[in-house]
This record gives sequence, structure tokens and C-alpha cells, in this order.
Amino acid sequence: MTPSTADARRRALLRTARDVADDLAADAIVRDQAGKPPTDETARLREAGLPAALTPPAPDRGTDWRTACAVVREIAAADSSVGDVLARHYVHAWSGRFYASHQDATALEEESVRERWLWTGAVRTPWPDEDTGGADLTLKRHSTGHLLSGRRAVHTAVATADQIVVDAVSAASGDVLVVRIPPGARGLSVEPAHDRLGQRVAGAGEVVLDRVTITPEQVLGRRPHDEESTTPFTALAEPALRLALCHVGLGIAEGALTEARDLSRGGRAHRLPGEDPDLFLTYGELASAAQTATAVVDRATDVMAQALDLGQHLDAEAAAGVAALVATAEAVTSKAALRITARVLELADAPGLDRFWRNARVLTAHRPVAHRLRSVGEHYLNGSHRAVAAFR
Repeated sequence: MTPSTADARRRALLRTARDVADDLAADAIVRDQAGKPPTDETARLREAGLPAALTPPAPDRGTDWRTACAVVREIAAADSSVGDVLARHYVHAWSGRFYASHQDATALEEESVRERWLWTGAVRTPWPDEDTGGADLTLKRHSTGHLLSGRRAVHTAVATADQIVVDAVSAASGDVLVVRIPPGARGLSVEPAHDRLGQRVAGAGEVVLDRVTITPEQVLGRRPHDEESTTPFTALAEPALRLALCHVGLGIAEGALTEARDLSRGGRAHRLPGEDPDLFLTYGELASAAQTATAVVDRATDVMAQALDLGQHLDAEAAAGVAALVATAEAVTSKAALRITARVLELADAPGLDRFWRNARVLTAHRPVAHRLRSVGEHYLNGSHRAVAAFR
């Protein structure tokens, strides 16, 4: 593909994302209040071709990391639940490259594009001295492969995705295998999460697996027990997901600011814009916070893109540096999103404006800023090559 062709495809994809975002924004408040599984929303994404487009880049298919993140942010500004779905889809669509052989990954990505699969999943982070005896998902040998049993929380599209990626412990060998399962598999049931505080349309819930057959083709590869055994490229899987979710957080902040600004301009705010210097100061502070977070996230995005391009040539030092930058981006974005979405409620009073704070709160709840900053500090002080760990 020539540079001009690639650039044209990128512009077309971003136009499509803006059109979908406009469509989602029109009824975002109503859908948030209903809090139903994202059946309609994922149908809109499929109709626009976004799941097929947002797969790892290859000649004549897929999307590069920077462009995909821009699409996610555009969608998230209109509806962060749908942005969450799309962010996790894109990263889990990389699972073949992170865990499988090159040949298997290529075949899997081609099938994903052809079938327009929507991906989701929940792969846990390796921890030092991890006790796999208490694993929530286990695999037992079977004549056709493995039988998978247990239950696992999944944050998006639990009932509407076409592929769910999870890791499970082999009862025979103790190996941790990463597998993919279709939601319609026999023995699989879904328990949707009801009455969530925020991200209500993301489709969170639990998958319950009762002796679900996993064929050899559904096993993507092994997930090492600890960070030291993980190859640098495979170690990118977890920070890549966290960085994609930073773009969802930025989308929330941008969406909240835009909606509050429009309300202020339209005279539906607590204070009319006029010549109010305090109002100017508040918007200036919030806009600056959003722009600062954007700068940090964009830098991390560029570095992640370069690391993904290196593939198996990536070394441990570079991977640790990427993870530290992602942790920095998370800390800055979390603070900005929570601050902005809370402050806009003081600027305008309109139905649905509170959804931005609720969504930001749920998105950041399991990623404490203090933990991220400790990881960044460890890397800065000691030059640690360990991947920056995450809460499950």
C-alpha cells in the first residue's frame, strides 16, 4: 500500500468514526438511562465496519495503533461505553500477535476481518509467586482438546462479542494458556452486570463456563507465570489495553467539556458566559488539564506504536519504558477526567451531564493513581526492567 493510499484510508476511517460518534451522541442520554446490553450499539459499529477495520495493521487490512486510538477517542467522547467496547476489541484483536505464532496470528486476523468479529476478554496479569492453585478458570484434557470451567468477569460486550479471550490454568501441566471462545459455545452462560454506576452500556458481566470444549485452534498460546519469563513483546499486551482505555478517559473529559461549553453558550448554565472572569478561569483550567493529559497520552501512544512495530525485536528495557509511560498517562488522565467531569456539574445543570463523572469514576476505579505513580517512581529510580504491574 502506498503512503497516499494509506493516508486516504486513514482519513476515511476517521470520517466514519465521526459519523458514528454523531449518531451515538444523539441518543446517548436515553441509552445511558436504559442501561441495556450494547446490542444496538454493536450493530451500529458493525454496520459502519469499525470492528473489521480495527484489527492489527497488515497490507490491505487493519489499522495502525495511532489511528485506532484516535477512533476510540472520537467514539468515547460521544459515548464512553461504546468507546470502551471498541478499545477492548482492538487490543484483544492483537491477541494472536501477543500469544500465537506468526502464521496462526495472520490466519486469525484474516478470519476476524472476513467475519467482522467483535472481540472482548479478560486476560489476567502475571504476578510474582502467583498461586495458580486457586485459579478461577481451569482446563482439563479432553479427546478433542480441553474442557474449560470456571467464571471470569468481563468488562465489555460480554453477551454481544464474537470472540472472548481469557487465560486459564491447565490442570495437567500447570501451564497458563490463553484461549478464545465464541459466546454461543455449549456450556457457556452469561450473567450481565445490572445497575452499574457508570459505563452502563458497555455490556459488562461474567462468563460462566461449564466444561466448554476448547479445540487446539482456540488455544492462542501460553501466558508465562511471571514477568521475568514473559517476552518483551508479549509484555506489551497489558499496558496496550491500559493505554487504549486512557483514550476512553480522554474522550470522557473532552465530551464533558464540550457539552458543558455548549450549555454555557446556550444560556443553560449556572452562570452566563458574558464577561465573567471566574467562568473564563474555570474553563481555562479545565481545558488546560485536558490538553495536558492529551499531550502525555499522545506521547505514550507514539512510543507504544513504535514498540508494536518492533514486534519480537523489542527488548526488555524498551518494554519497561513503554509500561512506565503508560502508567504516567493513566495517572494524568485519571486525575484530569475525574476533575473535569466533577467541575462541569458546577458550571451547568442539565439532564445527563452527570453521566460523564459516573463513567469516569467506573473507568478509573480499578486503576489507583498511587499504584501507578509508585511504578513510575520505581522505574525512574531503579531503571527496573519489570513490566509495570496492574490490578486485576
